Amino acid sequence: MTHHQRAPAEFALAFETSSAVGSVVIGRGAEVLESRTLTRPKAHAVEFLPTINALCEAHQVEPGSIRRVYVSAGPGSFTGLRIGITAARMISFGVNARIVAVPTLDVIAQNALGVDPTLSHVAVVLDAKRSRVYAAAFVFQDGAYLATGEPIEADPFEFLSAQPPDCAVLGEGVLYHRPAIEKSNRRILPESLYCPRAETVYRLGFARAESGKYSDPRNLVPTYIRPPEAEEVWERKRSKQHE
Repeated sequence: MTHHQRAPAEFALAFETSSAVGSVVIGRGAEVLESRTLTRPKAHAVEFLPTINALCEAHQVEPGSIRRVYVSAGPGSFTGLRIGITAARMISFGVNARIVAVPTLDVIAQNALGVDPTLSHVAVVLDAKRSRVYAAAFVFQDGAYLATGEPIEADPFEFLSAQPPDCAVLGEGVLYHRPAIEKSNRRILPESLYCPRAETVYRLGFARAESGKYSDPRNLVPTYIRPPEAEEVWERKRSKQHE
């Protein structure tokens, strides 16, 4: 290659569709170029693909220049996650981009970086219905919050009581389980920190990609700690038929 010929620019997209408010990011290398939030809650199905197209047009990015897709992989909204992961797979197959799945609770945990002074321990909780939460604990290390284990489905009081006393809590599960969380005597962070952000998906996705943590698009599915409710209902019906 002569010095006149430049390598084609390589861009990446990041999708966050696990919560009611979705967002999409376009970036290049480690740099986020622009983020767009879907205009109304639960608009993913209608607005998602047009928003991706608009971002690519705004930055004059040809589809073939997209080399990576970073996608929030759950747990979270069943429908929202499916839309984000289906789009990631579609782009991967269409232009041979590589996918990085980013755990949603990791994405939310990084929102606590905005708290001053820095918190040593945080826990993220999402509503799992039936008085339970999807939860994960994180410790502050090297400028980020790192998960201390896999996300689990748990009783919120029991889970938080097992965390260090200085552990602070965030995530939309707080809105559904506040009495149990207050009973655990753990600090509750402001609601402005509960929503996952596509910019964070991008940042975490880029770091994972740089260390080779890609996902196989053929078998990429959202992270469901418990089967979606519709599947559970179907299973119950099926087992009754076989009784």
